[in-house]
Amino acid sequence: MARFTRIEVAQKMYDTGMIPVFYHKDIDVCKQVLKATYEGGARVFEFTNRGDFAHEIFAELVKWSATELPEMILGIGSVIDAPTTALYLQLGANFIVSPIMNPEMAKVCNRRKVAWSPGCGSLTEIQQAEELGCEVVKIFPGQQVGGPDFVKAVKGPFPWSSIMPTGGVKPERENITEWIKSGVHCVGMGSQLMVKDANGNFDLEGIKNLTKESLEIISELRG
Repeated sequence: MARFTRIEVAQKMYDTGMIPVFYHKDIDVCKQVLKATYEGGARVFEFTNRGDFAHEIFAELVKWSATELPEMILGIGSVIDAPTTALYLQLGANFIVSPIMNPEMAKVCNRRKVAWSPGCGSLTEIQQAEELGCEVVKIFPGQQVGGPDFVKAVKGPFPWSSIMPTGGVKPERENITEWIKSGVHCVGMGSQLMVKDANGNFDLEGIKNLTKESLEIISELRG
């Protein structure tokens, strides 16, 4: 069962402004990366459903983070159907993110009052998602859909829309500035944030620092 309400999730997404996105098949690596982003200031984290037995890894992360990283809001991404949505809700997901807009997923999430962010690429899809109760709409792939200019265009007729781009977001001042000034609710940041060292291992200190720097830039831009 979710530990955080969908209102708390949406608010924390905005307050921090950046959500790390990550998957790895090794539970220890996942714990290390999750902790690194937490120490960097992240309070919302999207684990992605992208490998065999991902749900088992997620279940362990939920239980571990509740004790070790109590303020972390852990959700699941890359979910594309209602049965998988139900599985992850049973495992304690605090929010569900999808690359597509599937109304059946909305029904499952709404029954439990859990946040649901579907992937949208047009005004029509954004409108449909909001009609289904979506608070924060995902645009994916963010850069390919149109980048910050797309967000600006959407916010014209839809000023009430809360938008989270994933894909094409980098831990760099210029890139983050473009997205934040376009009016996004928050951004999702994946491989660009999860840097590695010369040996190919995840650079935990580097991930921590990039998380901290990205959050500081966002806070500064928002005044």
